[in-house]
Amino acid sequence: MPPLSALPKHMQISEVLIRDITAGRLAEGARLPPERDLAVQMGTSVGTLRKALAHLTEQGLLHRVQGSGNYVRKGGPAAGVYAMFRLERRSGGGLPRAEMLDRALMDKPADLPAFGRAPAATRFRRLRALDDQPVAVEEIWLDASAGSLAEGPLSESLYRSYTARLGLTIQRAEDRVRLAPFPAWTPPQLAPPDTMAGFVERFAWAGPGPAIEYSRTWFDGTRAHYVQRLSETASQ
Repeated sequence: MPPLSALPKHMQISEVLIRDITAGRLAEGARLPPERDLAVQMGTSVGTLRKALAHLTEQGLLHRVQGSGNYVRKGGPAAGVYAMFRLERRSGGGLPRAEMLDRALMDKPADLPAFGRAPAATRFRRLRALDDQPVAVEEIWLDASAGSLAEGPLSESLYRSYTARLGLTIQRAEDRVRLAPFPAWTPPQLAPPDTMAGFVERFAWAGPGPAIEYSRTWFDGTRAHYVQRLSETASQ
């Protein structure tokens, strides 16, 4: 299986900081370390770090004070690459990574719920990690009406590949969370098959009409949490 292309370094840094801010690991008003120190901490150059910080400033998550430094400023939901990836380390945050285990264009099996319009779909099976620690496996089915991604290069972020190669943008998703055993194809570095796991079913839409994607994710609750945050207080 060809390796997935990793995000550019400045985007990886942005994602780490976005997830740390939204998880509360970096509090409102906190001052980031000096840029040279933070670049060393992140294992990158000052120039690359500044590209990441500029992106966060555009997102409204940082406020730069000339001669003083960069300060955390929480705004609305941040448009990170992994904004729809809901797993976090138990301590919060963590950079998502992905390893493709298998992908193929195939007929939809009978046990899948109804979604899309085509009888076939591209199936992806991936091992997911946070900061290089395996935390989950996922099986994603993209309806063949959107096109096929069974061959060719892919990004670690499938949604970026959907947009770049198919012109498809996921606009909304519905998650259903419960418990279920890890599937038989789970890699041994994560968990033995049939071990009980957190389980997330997702239907995702790219516009009006039926869901274009169906996925299911099994995660180790001792290593990761499923987190859904609300930006406004809902009435009850």
